Amino acid sequence: MTSSIVAKDISVAFPIYENSHRSLKKAVLNLTTGGRIGQDAGKHAIVTALDRLSFRFADGERVALVGHNGSGKTTLLRTLSGVYAPVSGELHTRGKIASLLDVSMGLDPDATGFENIYLRGILDGLRPARIRSKIDDIAEFSELGDYLNLPVRTYSSGMMLRLAFAISTSVEADILIMDEWLSVGDADFSLKAAKRLDELVGKASILVLASHDPKLVARVCNRQIKMEHGRIVSDEPVVAAAPAKEEAATTEAAGLAASSVG
Repeated sequence: MTSSIVAKDISVAFPIYENSHRSLKKAVLNLTTGGRIGQDAGKHAIVTALDRLSFRFADGERVALVGHNGSGKTTLLRTLSGVYAPVSGELHTRGKIASLLDVSMGLDPDATGFENIYLRGILDGLRPARIRSKIDDIAEFSELGDYLNLPVRTYSSGMMLRLAFAISTSVEADILIMDEWLSVGDADFSLKAAKRLDELVGKASILVLASHDPKLVARVCNRQIKMEHGRIVSDEPVVAAAPAKEEAATTEAAGLAASSVG
């Protein structure tokens, strides 16, 4: 099956209830939302987070969403993941979507590690038999051992992230949604996590990644969409980064040229 995401003039808006009419508060709201604050029929303030976006993502595309904080990147990712519904326009997706927006989301602190593996599997729509087939792999990757028999509330933050990462990256998806590149654990575990994440991305037909790291975008993505105040201001191919050896040779040549001129 061919995977795709097609958006036609989608908008996402949030009403602000019990909003006072104090001038300072109104001024701050206008600054942080680019001034696009309207009113609904009940005279509540409405913040437009995404404003009539249209795009198409197809098989093989690795799409980077870039822009300053508050530009709408995370809101768009959540909309693609099904967390938010557009208030207008049309959004069509083909293929199974896996969201890595918050790997710890859905963990029950009172349940054991093993129980949380089952719970997250159920939330992802997996059948019990499919969940059971993944348990050994998740347990081994997390390196938590007997701690998986204890409630998650007894875990350190690092242990909880290991479990969450192991569960979240055990998915099989056609479309992968990520808010920044995931990095967890100590040096050794981070290397293992990076390899697993690369494999997950490689298997996905479509990747949509929000990032502030130009080097990561150049390494992973082949398309870049820049957002400002909930709108797309540019959509262009990513220019591949020059190989490290080539960059070093260029720098050395420039240094030699400068010294010869001097």
